[in-house]
Amino acid sequence: MRSRYAAFVLDDAAYVLRSWHPDTRPAGVEPDANLRWTGLQVLGTSRGGLFDAEGMVEFRAHYRDAGRPGEMHERSRFVRHDGQWVYWGPILTDGPLANI
Repeated sequence: MRSRYAAFVLDDAAYVLRSWHPDTRPAGVEPDANLRWTGLQVLGTSRGGLFDAEGMVEFRAHYRDAGRPGEMHERSRFVRHDGQWVYWGPILTDGPLANI
């Protein structure tokens, strides 16, 4: 999670895409010149240990968009793919993965 946040801060689209599962990865990501990431809070984790195949990270990422502060709050699912942890996508709070 922290490495993906750093990649967003640095506008490293190649890393963002590489760390995204191929089944859910978009064709590309476009940096926003008006958006500046200003901080990351990891609020909690579940699973994601040495012998796990998936895990969850809940985070709050702070940003400034055209000078105005904002935040993104998400519970994200990560899975192992080819031996690496990759981002799968957000966990919907009312779906079957809500209690991962």
